[in-house]
Amino acid sequence: MSQLLDRVRAAAAGYAPGQGRPLRGYLLTMAGYAGLTGTLAGLARLTGRRAPERISGLDVVLISCATHKVSRLLAKDSVTSPLRAPFTRYEGTTGDAELGEQVRGTGVRHSVGELISCPFCLGVWVATGFAAGLVFAPRFTRLAAATFTAVAASDTLQLVYAAVQQLPRRAAED
Repeated sequence: MSQLLDRVRAAAAGYAPGQGRPLRGYLLTMAGYAGLTGTLAGLARLTGRRAPERISGLDVVLISCATHKVSRLLAKDSVTSPLRAPFTRYEGTTGDAELGEQVRGTGVRHSVGELISCPFCLGVWVATGFAAGLVFAPRFTRLAAATFTAVAASDTLQLVYAAVQQLPRRAAED
């Protein structure tokens, strides 16, 4: 067993020498995800719930858009910054209604900070939540997904509207 631990430590040390990558924190994060999905599968089995035979194309589009919006909301929105504050440091704004934050800490704190400030990383967790919702509460899940999809569409329209308003100014500058 000690040889195995020595090999694991050597592999971790050789992975990114001097860069302090929180591999142990990443392992714990992955274990948390595996535990969550295992718990959801166990609950489904205990309650007699089954995964759908097929997922409709509409559900995939709905959940994809909702996952995008919820992931960005959690990872970048100023309103959700108190959730990220223990793991990140505010650096400024990075775009329309989005914050730029630097991950802080080491080990697990750093890896959690990376997870919750990265919409791409959070997307896996959020999509898993929506998938579980389709098993346990499909009607409510579709309603929630439709709501966040509508917010994503509204955001897009707001950005398009703002860009169109700038067209006369840009044309005058040319």
